[in-house]
Amino acid sequence: MSTYRLKNLLSPRSVALVGASARPVSVGRAVLENIRKAEFTGQFGLVNPRHAEISGVAAVASLDRLAFVPELVVITAPAREVPGIIDQAGRRGSAGALIVTAGLGHGPGSLQEAVIAAARKYGMRLIGPNCLGIMMPGVSLNASFAAHMPGAGNLALISQSGAIAAGMVDWAAQRGVGFSGIVSIGDQIDVDIADLLDYFAMDHKTRAILLYIEAIKDARKFMSAARAAARVKPVVVVKSGRMAQGAKAAATHTGALAGADAVYDAAFRRAGILRVSDLRELFDCAETLGRVESPTGKRLAILTNGGGIGVLAVDRLVELGGIPASISADARKKLDDALPPTWSGANPVDIVGDADAARYAAALEVLLADPDNDAVLVLNVQTAIASASDIARTVTELVGKYREKHRSWAKPVLAAWVGADQAIIQTLSGGGIPNYPTEDDAVRGFMHLVRHREVVEELSQVPPAMPDTFVPDARAARQIVAAAIADDRKWLEPVEIKHLLEAYDIAMVPTYAAADVEQAVAYANEMFAQGATVVLKIMSRDIVHKSDVGGVVLNLTTPEAVRAAASDILARARKLRPEARIGGVIVQAMVVKAKARELILGLADDPTFGTVVVFGRGGTAVEIINDRALALPPLDVQLARDLIDRTRVSRLLRAYRDVPAVKQDAVAMVLVKLAQMAADIPEIREFDINPLLADETGVTAVDARVAVGPSQRKFAGSGPANFAVRAYPSQWERRLKLKDDWRIFARPLRPDDEPTIHEFLRHVTPHDLRLRFFAPMKEFTHEFIARLTQLDYARAMAFIAFDEATGEMVGVVRLHSDSIYESGEYAILLRSDLKGRGLGWALMQLIIDYARSEGLKVISGDVLQENTVMLEMCRQLGFEVKPDPNEPDICDVRLKL
Repeated sequence: MSTYRLKNLLSPRSVALVGASARPVSVGRAVLENIRKAEFTGQFGLVNPRHAEISGVAAVASLDRLAFVPELVVITAPAREVPGIIDQAGRRGSAGALIVTAGLGHGPGSLQEAVIAAARKYGMRLIGPNCLGIMMPGVSLNASFAAHMPGAGNLALISQSGAIAAGMVDWAAQRGVGFSGIVSIGDQIDVDIADLLDYFAMDHKTRAILLYIEAIKDARKFMSAARAAARVKPVVVVKSGRMAQGAKAAATHTGALAGADAVYDAAFRRAGILRVSDLRELFDCAETLGRVESPTGKRLAILTNGGGIGVLAVDRLVELGGIPASISADARKKLDDALPPTWSGANPVDIVGDADAARYAAALEVLLADPDNDAVLVLNVQTAIASASDIARTVTELVGKYREKHRSWAKPVLAAWVGADQAIIQTLSGGGIPNYPTEDDAVRGFMHLVRHREVVEELSQVPPAMPDTFVPDARAARQIVAAAIADDRKWLEPVEIKHLLEAYDIAMVPTYAAADVEQAVAYANEMFAQGATVVLKIMSRDIVHKSDVGGVVLNLTTPEAVRAAASDILARARKLRPEARIGGVIVQAMVVKAKARELILGLADDPTFGTVVVFGRGGTAVEIINDRALALPPLDVQLARDLIDRTRVSRLLRAYRDVPAVKQDAVAMVLVKLAQMAADIPEIREFDINPLLADETGVTAVDARVAVGPSQRKFAGSGPANFAVRAYPSQWERRLKLKDDWRIFARPLRPDDEPTIHEFLRHVTPHDLRLRFFAPMKEFTHEFIARLTQLDYARAMAFIAFDEATGEMVGVVRLHSDSIYESGEYAILLRSDLKGRGLGWALMQLIIDYARSEGLKVISGDVLQENTVMLEMCRQLGFEVKPDPNEPDICDVRLKL
């Protein structure tokens, strides 16, 4: 439903422009000229109350006077007129508007608020305001004030900056790269990045999606759409403001480490989006993704006429995580036969500086046939001996023939012609070969392809809602946090933290709170009796970093030493922080593990993406070292491993010299438990365990800080209110008993159910498929089914039903909420040979229960008039059934929850 009416806006059959100016230098005039130059093939009308014609195009005074109803209304009129224009368009029946105009203001009483209210009244969709416009080459529509119109192609660009969109058009014109669509989204008062991701993910003309982002408004909606889109095609983002957020002042180390850009980086990684650092890299990504498929692996063969540039390419490949391909014995023999004896004999395949087009062709043909590589990079350094243009033509022709022979899938071939002129670039680009100015750019392009393949594999994994290897005492943990909040405290006391960690089976050193010096000595004597050494720390709600006031003393072995140290700590704290509330001292058993690694693990709260999990190298200099990685929860063990592997300290967790490896997955499990704690107790704002000591015996928390506060719901719907990504909702798994003791197992749909769906559809008759999809369905593509199975469990939910006796899939029901999370549209499909046994009723009840739990207000659906069985069931379930006023063959069914 996020794509509701978007096709009418992005592929309209009719367009009206309101606000075109007679002034030659104006936005309205530029948009008019662009629409004319693009030769839009649909109906076009011009609206201007002050001019009967502009630039030779006849105009009418208002939308009411147009001879047709425009699907899309493009508005360049002054801001004060926009609400009235939207109301006029809505009354006429327009599907939506593109508002190029700026200056609508924000908030209550603004023109923007009036525009939104008018559009909502008529169900109109809005792009903008304050945007460059849209360019849709497939329908010859350029409703923008950009300088050029891009050619048709298979890349979609969604940009928060009009200037960036215009720059991409200019670059594309030089490289021969085309677009399926370019949308400048402006202030996003309705249609946003997520809506457009949904649209272009399902657009068969779009092969890859490019994003330019400045900030995300609705993180859960964005993550949902991005994860779904990235599963079916590459999504690449460049985000500005990487350095705008400096190290923020934060109460905890994890809060300081979780800078805004680092959180965006973690979000893009979790969404499966490829992040690039600048526009040049975005252009290179477009070059690669717009022309070739992802390879099956990361083994790259390099063909070159210059040894030095080949070695540089290998260096960059290894640095970025790729693998220099080996050469099979058969391929080596063929290369020996075809090449002079001076060739390199290995990868990179250096065919020597005097290599001509024939030698390139002979070597390339062998490498394309060699099963020991996954892709080929062709490099050329121009010489006076052989024509670089001839070589480019020959390579292009050979690659064309190879692709023709391998239509189902062909190895990617990339190229870098150093110092190439425009003619060479056009030759390679015309043959669909991604080409780059340097070997470094080309290798990066290859690794973008590799990363996309890895992303698709990662996204098919489904994190469980709760790790099944431990059962936390969430109730006890909630009570600890609730008591602190009721006491109007921001920080948990050390002993409370120890009990909190115990509730989640995270080991912490023995910890006691001593109100005075003598109580500290008494606790220390208990530890001395067990052979332990003691550490004392200042206990104050106002002194978070104890070492800042000399509030930590180590290696205490006698009662006298404890008495003296406690007195000194208390005196020093009172002198340095006279305003602080001093509660006494913390007495802990000192853990001495000579070969343990000091780590930091924790939770931070991001204003956009909610809870973030932080991992890195611990200690007092944690911010200086800055060896950390972030991830969005929920986590499973594999995601936790990936988080750990993104840090330098991860290498120290392995065995080296006489230091044994850290116990397998001990650290990963603490990360999983912390993520689960954040789900169970959203009142935890920040959490540090620093240091966590890890060695071959396991892990132990030495010190921890926990900031708490009243829960703040960041995201709509059920599930953790502070998570931008929802976990697989295992709590919705159900066992159902139907007529004749028919037993059904129903659970939320998962990405790995795609083969099951294909098999299920073989048992649904063409008639039933037509009733479900409103049209004959001859085949179901991988993209179509993948889209159905890739759920975010936030905007979209589906339950799949299995016969418990046979294990076969027997039905599926689906619900997709609108973009403002108020209503949901349902769909249901059953096996044709199993209808009439109560399964449809049971699945409808299940989806209604789910919608209620999500807080949706309405469930609706479209049902064909001839589908009398479904209509009768809807009536019995309490739905209101009415004929669709615009579609006589369809009934609208609607249930208020």
